[in-house]
Amino acid sequence: MTFVRLAEVARIHGEGATAVHALKGVSLEIGEGELVAVMGPSGSGKSTLLNLAGGLDRPTSGTVHIGGRDLAAVRDLAALRRRSVGYVFQDLNLITSLTAVENVMLPRELDGVRSRLARQEAMAVLAEVDGADLADRFPEELSGGQRQRVAIARALVGDRRLLLADEPTGALDTRTGDEILQTLRARCDAGVTVLLVTHEPRYAAWADRVVFLRDGMIADTTDTTDTTSVRSA
Repeated sequence: MTFVRLAEVARIHGEGATAVHALKGVSLEIGEGELVAVMGPSGSGKSTLLNLAGGLDRPTSGTVHIGGRDLAAVRDLAALRRRSVGYVFQDLNLITSLTAVENVMLPRELDGVRSRLARQEAMAVLAEVDGADLADRFPEELSGGQRQRVAIARALVGDRRLLLADEPTGALDTRTGDEILQTLRARCDAGVTVLLVTHEPRYAAWADRVVFLRDGMIADTTDTTDTTSVRSA
């Protein structure tokens, strides 16, 4: 069953001669429990695609559906994102005044979960990414790789049905990066949909499909389950 559907989506920033066409009529369907990797050169529209798929931005034209819901018709997008979408930002966006576990707890507390239960859930997912020992440390006390683990834990906590990850292994060594991809793969096997932006072929190899963007359009799609490449544009 399709969980994410983008239909003829375009995103234009600015107007007139200075307008930037970040995406140009992109159509993409991602099934429940599918891991799709997005690759492409800088400026090809990868992060824009993630922002639109997660409701962090609105398309200039076209439609975006998550779980059968047209995001243009959703009144409280913040609540939808908080409950259904986990996002690993490229710049992490951890709150510096909160400890690691408090950062991970925050989406659950905002959704009305009591602090004790939220902390239990946060500790469980920190352990899942080998970060339980970081719980009571502040972001400024963590290395880049440790902050990355906390950001990934925050995206995983709760009953998220869609995970959007923008270079989630960027600050990690190869072994830890592989462990994170194993974690994401396990979530997919449990029915979670994952959209992953990466520039590393070794991490894209974990995906069911790899979508290649170029100049705001899908240039190729590779189905890694049968290693067949299909020309899409």
